[in-house]
Amino acid sequence: MTTITAKDLREQIHQAPDILEEPVEVPEWSVTVLVRGLSGHERDAFENSLLLKKKKGKPEIETTDIRAKLAVQSTYTLDGKERVFSASDIDWLTNKSARALQRIVGVAQRLSGITDEDVEELAKNSLSETSDASGSS
Repeated sequence: MTTITAKDLREQIHQAPDILEEPVEVPEWSVTVLVRGLSGHERDAFENSLLLKKKKGKPEIETTDIRAKLAVQSTYTLDGKERVFSASDIDWLTNKSARALQRIVGVAQRLSGITDEDVEELAKNSLSETSDASGSS
């Protein structure tokens, strides 16, 4: 029986093509884009973009523009070489068709393993941090 070493496992994991992607037709905009799942770093950045700075010691989740924020993180040109949107596009992108945005966001969520429950859990954890931080001394 061959035993795989930790070094071999790390290398196998390092080399694994594990970021999923899928072309998505957006008929409302007459385009097809590549939607790519988020890396761990990108998902952390997305989730952090939902956290407001603490107000009076209470962190809050801000879901305003959540679809546009996820679309910015996950939408690429079909060749996958560059992102279609940047953070500066959120203001106008959020005012585009909700149906079109949802086509992109639905695929991005699925490819990234993000569920509605994940966002709710993030909000719950933020609230529990507030409770923990406000405990008596």
